[in-house]
Amino acid sequence: MTFPLQITYHGVEKSEALSESIRRHAEKLERFSGSIQHCHVVVEPSERHHHKGNRYRLHVHLKVPGRDIQAGREPAACNPDFQDPYVAVRDTFDALRRQLEDYERLRRHDVKVHAPQAHGQVVQIYKGADYGIIRTPEGRDIHFHRHSVVDGEFDSLVTGREVRFHEVAGDEGPWASTVHPVGKHLPAG
Repeated sequence: MTFPLQITYHGVEKSEALSESIRRHAEKLERFSGSIQHCHVVVEPSERHHHKGNRYRLHVHLKVPGRDIQAGREPAACNPDFQDPYVAVRDTFDALRRQLEDYERLRRHDVKVHAPQAHGQVVQIYKGADYGIIRTPEGRDIHFHRHSVVDGEFDSLVTGREVRFHEVAGDEGPWASTVHPVGKHLPAG
């Protein structure tokens, strides 16, 4: 392991076997990130008073460049699995791994960024022919079909209505494959 690991037991007897399990789980994190600077694990009981066996609370604080990643598992009152500290370790480190993977994807700029939807105004509607035309702020005309309008709102569209749409190339020019009317618009009159 290339990063320091600190394990703290609060109100729970220290266990070499549990510490070894924590070490193994922490080592596995290096598969997902080589930039871990420090890992601190706290093991403690979830209740102050003994009822039916101890349930364990585990909290892990991971330090990476520019960010602190934390994961913890609070046992459900009716979940007997959390009486087993190894289950708490496994589940907590699984949650930590997912956050670490997200962190690394962001660092690598490997996150999908969706382009903003195009927008415009309905300038013509041909209800009998089941299509209309949207004009973009740049002055381009985009055709759309009745079935492209979400929630069956084609019949309620009026000229001047603002819409958001997804543009696709058609045989005779650009078409809107999906049209979302924006806000409420009442016809003039």
